[in-house]
Amino acid sequence: MAGRIPKDFIDDLVARADIVEVIDSRVRLKKAGRNHQACCPFHNEKTPSFTVSQDKQFYHCFGCGAHGNVISFLIEHDRLEFPEAVEELASFYSLEVPREKSSFNRPKVDKQQQQDDYQLMEQVARFFEHQLKSHEKSEAAINYLKKRGLSGEIVKHFGIGYAPPEWDSVLKKFGTSPATQQQLLDLKLITQSEKGKRFDFFRDRIMFPIRDKRGRIIGFGGRVLEQGEPKYLNSPETRIFHKGYELYGLYQAKQAHRTLDQVLIVEGYMDVVALGQFGIDFAVASLGTATTPDHIQLLFRSTKTIICCYDGDRAGKEAAWRALENALPYLKDGVEMKFLFLPDGEDPDTLVRQIGEQGFKDKLTDAMSLSKFMFQNLLKRHHVSSEEGKAAFGAEGQALIDKIQGEQQKLLLSEELDRFTGKDVYSNDLKRDVQKANQRSYAATSTNEAPTPANVSPVRLLIRLLLEFPKLASDCPEVNPVNFRTLQLPGLDLLIELHHYGLNNPNQNTGQILENFRAHPQIAQLSKLVMWEHHIEEQNLTSVYRDCFAKLIDKQLKGRIDELLAKSRIQKLSAGEKQELKLLMEQ
Repeated sequence: MAGRIPKDFIDDLVARADIVEVIDSRVRLKKAGRNHQACCPFHNEKTPSFTVSQDKQFYHCFGCGAHGNVISFLIEHDRLEFPEAVEELASFYSLEVPREKSSFNRPKVDKQQQQDDYQLMEQVARFFEHQLKSHEKSEAAINYLKKRGLSGEIVKHFGIGYAPPEWDSVLKKFGTSPATQQQLLDLKLITQSEKGKRFDFFRDRIMFPIRDKRGRIIGFGGRVLEQGEPKYLNSPETRIFHKGYELYGLYQAKQAHRTLDQVLIVEGYMDVVALGQFGIDFAVASLGTATTPDHIQLLFRSTKTIICCYDGDRAGKEAAWRALENALPYLKDGVEMKFLFLPDGEDPDTLVRQIGEQGFKDKLTDAMSLSKFMFQNLLKRHHVSSEEGKAAFGAEGQALIDKIQGEQQKLLLSEELDRFTGKDVYSNDLKRDVQKANQRSYAATSTNEAPTPANVSPVRLLIRLLLEFPKLASDCPEVNPVNFRTLQLPGLDLLIELHHYGLNNPNQNTGQILENFRAHPQIAQLSKLVMWEHHIEEQNLTSVYRDCFAKLIDKQLKGRIDELLAKSRIQKLSAGEKQELKLLMEQ
């Protein structure tokens, strides 16, 4: 793996970036007072409710609630993960992203070479698309696609093309110099015999370009038109293509859905394309490999539900079991994995044509849960009619359950396991009751309401001002929230953190501050506070900031008075406490 991106670089990048400039390159903005506006790119609307603040380096939609800084926008709009969004933003400003050294001795990536590789792959993909329309022998390829029931629209959507039958079509077109021939060879677009003769790797095949999460073409899958071996020929591993980490169709699925409620894993390219034509545009396929732990991890970053679709025969059940074992370490509370087994002789392509979109979706709804599939398989291997069988069943089942991350999932599966082995489930019931009580307690103390003038406490207002004007922390040295640590005030710990951050980073903007607090447990509350317009004139900022602090002092003094009065009702106060109470009452 590549090393982490240094935090200092991210801070500098967000500081350098202009959120208006970046968003305007994707969504046309119009000036509206101090801010900029547009129709929201995240939901359909006719009247603009999407606002971008250049001062705060922050965006917010008053229609759907989408909000964040420049990196958040790239994550949401371009369907990127955090490191990729940072790289995209850096490339926008022609900057190279540094990486911290890791424990792996990984050769340094040549960025220019990488860009050249992506560009060449894109050109070759366009060449294959053109050949599907214009090559003298392309009629057979077009007839094959029609026979498989694919429309011209879906073929274009996935960029499907045709590799001509000639030995050197790609070589002649792109290998115009020794350097480009070597690049074609490195990317496995051409190959070389033992005698040194070079020729095209893909010939007379339907071509499926494989895109990474950012939409860059990194490899190809080629299918024979009729009979022949291998039926599917995939690009070998190259410096930009690692099939154990990539999934065909994931880029298209993420483009089709801002939030992927579920992802369906199937076995072939044609299954993904055919399902897409029938409106099931959330299918992906592994690239000639079993479903790997990296595939599972990748998908659970994008969705909460994975459905694995396999043949119902023995080979399909074995593949599903391997997928289950690979998924267990990534099962946290809130995500689930399910299994759909197809009737004999059917694949997703043929089945969806028989039963249609809704019929297929109904089957997805009825897919087998991970727990049911797991215990079904364990029962086939162990006879729980005997004590020995129960012990073996319990040992293997518990070993699998122990790999799961989510405590709630572990608890529920352990209860189910105990029922099969006849154990007393009282202790598990007790654990579950305690866990539910804790969750209720947490829910009662947390809130997602957007702040309003009526419910903004002094602490929240201090936080709100520091989010926009961190310099207040150093401009008002007498305002030190650390002095109130003894008060049980909601948000006080967060205020102390922000105050400390402001002292060390007085000149950062709101976007930078939110980026630094991205992983903070209360980032959602911070983001909501930023949306609230405080309407405080700049010349009044310090006085309002000090007044809020004065209110906290009053609160602290009142709290101490209440404490001493309560104590006096059950026991005598000491002379010192009486004197303290007298002084406090005179304030």
